[in-house]
Amino acid sequence: MRTKRNQYLYQLTFLPRMFPVNCYLVEEEESLTLIDAALPYSAKGILEAAQRIGKPITRIVLTHAHDDHVGALDKLKEALPEAKVLISNRDARLLAGDRSLDPGESKEKIRGSVPSKLKTRPDMLLNEGDTVGSLRVIASPGHTPGSIALLDSRSGALIAGDALQVRGGMAVSGQIRPLFPFPAWGTWSSSTSLGSAQKLRDLAPSLLAVGHGEMIESPVPAMDRAIRDAARKLPGGQEGGGRHA
Repeated sequence: MRTKRNQYLYQLTFLPRMFPVNCYLVEEEESLTLIDAALPYSAKGILEAAQRIGKPITRIVLTHAHDDHVGALDKLKEALPEAKVLISNRDARLLAGDRSLDPGESKEKIRGSVPSKLKTRPDMLLNEGDTVGSLRVIASPGHTPGSIALLDSRSGALIAGDALQVRGGMAVSGQIRPLFPFPAWGTWSSSTSLGSAQKLRDLAPSLLAVGHGEMIESPVPAMDRAIRDAARKLPGGQEGGGRHA
């Protein structure tokens, strides 16, 4: 496991050279919030990182319900029974294995690996605008129907799950990067992802932290390029993707 820090944010990366999977510890005054739960064997590294920081993990927030973001959840909950598990109201169903779609949602198939034997269930369900410590919940559907991002009100750092990827080149979820195509292969709706990427860009984050790849400071120009690239490839996306210079 590799650890990098940027202000209040610690990036924990598993398999950094082969298939980088990130989760994050967000430092609050007296506690830590864990964003995502990485891979099944990641619990030990996450708990050791928290011990080094010297604060308890009191919340576990899941950006979405894919296996590489919830893998260590059961082991973490076992080790941290008082920690609250939070996920979006929409992706709670996916966490339970329910791939059905709601009226009005894109009828594309929900893709990616979702847990089939996970015991842990969320303690709280999140919606747009909710706050978790210093983090504000931003609905960012596309990779999954209930994907969320989290904006740190202190620093402007944006933890965006798989709404975008950085590994293999920055891309909006659903856009294949040949050097790392896996997030695209697991994306539910590329057109919905484009709208969410535009929404996240409009937050003008100071830092972008995603599920796969390095943290990017001053990410807006790179986000603009990724949005324009996605807009060119999606029918009807040019107008929305071209609004940022």
